[in-house]
Amino acid sequence: MTTSHSDDVLETAARWRKEGRAAALATVVETWGSSPRPVGSQLVVGGDGSFIGSVSGGCIEGAVVRAALEVIESGRPRRLDFGVTDELAWEVGLACGGRVQVFVERLE
Repeated sequence: MTTSHSDDVLETAARWRKEGRAAALATVVETWGSSPRPVGSQLVVGGDGSFIGSVSGGCIEGAVVRAALEVIESGRPRRLDFGVTDELAWEVGLACGGRVQVFVERLE
């Protein structure tokens, strides 16, 4: 039996919490236009900044990790909205423009 990428993320999140590590889970909740990852894609971030999974294929992951660290600290979930015009798309790694919304929550 094989496990999916999301299973790995959730298993890691569960293991980190069981070990007493702080963690936040980021989930793609909406996309429009070009999107490297589909709705439901996830990234788990540890309190030390380590992470596993992907919500963007790399183009917005740094910003999501920074936001996740803030969510771990504050306990307040956040909905992040990333969007670019077609002209700026290649600069940030969204090949054809588009929008991605990511929900970030601290794991208890």
